[in-house]
Amino acid sequence: MSGRKNKEIESIDEAKEIFYSLADDRKQEKRALREAAREEKRLAKEQAKEEAELLKKKKKGLSEDEAEADSDKEEAKAEVTKDTDSAAADTDSEDVEDSEEKSSKKYRGRKKKKEKVNILKELYYLAIYIGIVIVVCFLIITFVGERTTVQGDSMLPTLTNNDSLWIDKISYRFTDPKRFDVIIFPPRNNDEKIYIKRIIGLPGETVQIDEKGNIFIDGKLLEEDYGLEIIESSRRGVASSPVILGHNEYFVMGDNRNNSMDSRSSSVGNVKRDEIIGKAVFRLAPFKKFGKIK
Repeated sequence: MSGRKNKEIESIDEAKEIFYSLADDRKQEKRALREAAREEKRLAKEQAKEEAELLKKKKKGLSEDEAEADSDKEEAKAEVTKDTDSAAADTDSEDVEDSEEKSSKKYRGRKKKKEKVNILKELYYLAIYIGIVIVVCFLIITFVGERTTVQGDSMLPTLTNNDSLWIDKISYRFTDPKRFDVIIFPPRNNDEKIYIKRIIGLPGETVQIDEKGNIFIDGKLLEEDYGLEIIESSRRGVASSPVILGHNEYFVMGDNRNNSMDSRSSSVGNVKRDEIIGKAVFRLAPFKKFGKIK
C-alpha cells in the first residue's frame, strides 16, 4: 500500500483504480476487526456457559470428570454451531458489502447523470433569457425609442455637436407630428445618413420665406424664436417661392438657419410622414444640459 501511495499518478483511471483498491483494503480491515470482536464475544459467552453447566452438574451430584466430559461434548457441539454461524455471518457480511458497493456505484452514476441534466437545464434557461433580452431590445429600438448622437452644428443653439439624445419612436404611431417638433429622418436616396431638424410647415400648408428672412405660413407671419440668426436672402432656397405641402408632407429647417441643409434644398425637400423615424425628446448628455428638448 505504501508503494502505491508514493507512486506518481499518471491518469484519472489510475487514480480511480488506486481509490477503489484502498477502499477494498479498508473493507478487509473492517471485516477482520468485526470477526475478531465476534470471536472474543463468542469465547466469553462459551466460557460463561461452560462454567454454568459445571456448576449445574455439581449440584446434581455428578463427579468432576463426568462434568468435564459433558463439557467437552457441549464444547464440540458449540464449535460446530459456531462454524456454521460464522460462515453464515461471513456470507451475510459479503452480501451486505457487495450490495453497498453496487448501491454506491449506482448513486455515483445517478449523481453524474443528474449533474449533466442540471447543466443542460441551466444552459437551456440561459439561452431563453438571452433570447428574451435580444427580442426586448429589438422591440424597444424598433418601436419605442433609441439613443442617437448629434453630428454638426445645424441645430444651434438648441442642440450642439456630440449631444446625446433619446428619440421617441412610439408617439407618432398614435399622434401626428406637431409644428416645432424636433425630428430625425433619412435624407432622400441616402438611408445611411440621418438628419435632425425642426418642423416648420405642416401637411396642406404653404410655406414661403421673404427677402428679409421672415417665414410665412399660408400668408401669415410665423411667430417663433428658434432661429439662431435671421435667414439670409441667399439661404431662402426653394422657399423663396411658395412651397405647397402635400397631405403627408412636412417642411423642416435647422435652427442654425444660415448653416443647415434642410427642406429649403431640393436635395432634401419636403419630409414625408412615413420617413420620420421619431421625435427627439430628451438630451442625455452632456449631463449639465440634461433635460427635455424644446
